[in-house]
Amino acid sequence: MAVRIGILGLGVGSSRAKMAAESENAELVCICDLQEDKAKQRADELGCEWTTDLDAMLCRDDIDAVGVFTSSGTHARFAMQAIDAGKHAFTTKPMDISLDQCDALIAKADEAGVVLGVDFGQRYSPGAHRVRMALQSGAIGRIVLGDLRMKWYRAQSYYDGGWPPGWRSRTDTEGGSAANQGVHSIDLLQWLLGPVATVQGRSGTFNHDIDTEDCSVAILTFESGAFGVIQTTTCSYPNLGTTIEVSGNTGTLTLDGTKVVRYEREGEEAPSLDDFTPDADLPANIIEDMAGAIEHGRPVQCDGVEGRKSVAIFSAIYESSKTGQIVTL
Repeated sequence: MAVRIGILGLGVGSSRAKMAAESENAELVCICDLQEDKAKQRADELGCEWTTDLDAMLCRDDIDAVGVFTSSGTHARFAMQAIDAGKHAFTTKPMDISLDQCDALIAKADEAGVVLGVDFGQRYSPGAHRVRMALQSGAIGRIVLGDLRMKWYRAQSYYDGGWPPGWRSRTDTEGGSAANQGVHSIDLLQWLLGPVATVQGRSGTFNHDIDTEDCSVAILTFESGAFGVIQTTTCSYPNLGTTIEVSGNTGTLTLDGTKVVRYEREGEEAPSLDDFTPDADLPANIIEDMAGAIEHGRPVQCDGVEGRKSVAIFSAIYESSKTGQIVTL
């Protein structure tokens, strides 16, 4: 039976609605957005119903799961509303910008016995799974250092835009370059290298008229003892993209975006990444993931507990920047 999907928010949510409409395992029932013209046009394109009233969508009995793709500071609140209405729920990244809200959402999902997922695209990449398996196998030895460099460019118009206008610039709805743009890679870094123990960070606003930060740096200590470095900014012109580099005591693996551009081992050829085989049931995206979890009881790639980890890291960067102290997670 196809899992029946409702989508709230038609920014990134527009592409997820398309995924649901095209899935053999899901059915797109309804989309919801405050912009009536946008909702109606997308519904016509995808062959589903539309509304501007979230309560109207949540009270429907022909929806099994609701995806939340709104401004970052509203994700947990809307997901909890969906759960209160008897739905499974999934959010775009980050899970929220408040750890308290993340914890409340996790607790509510557990109490209701529903599936809760967080949409991190790299979790569905076979290549990322191969990299993780290689690192865990010791392909480059004992991990010493993992560094993330995200140097992006965003004009002031980016922060002034969106819906509602300006949400990316306000601290009640957004965090900044680490919480918004950087969170995908922060999740990937900690997923590859394991739990983070401590964070020391600095954040600032250098090149935009916004309340949030546009540049953050941090030093991490992982529970394994390895060190980590994070740099995120939206002030870099030109846009230099994102690089994650992992140094072991016998080799190095570098990701430029999602592509492995360096993979070397001292004194011998590194084991081929093709030798590592991801789970045959790895879902292609968040829609397939939720469908598999709801229909077949499979664990989602990133549940609430996993989704909380990246929020804890960027929250620690911001806290450390304010206090000047190392934050223990």
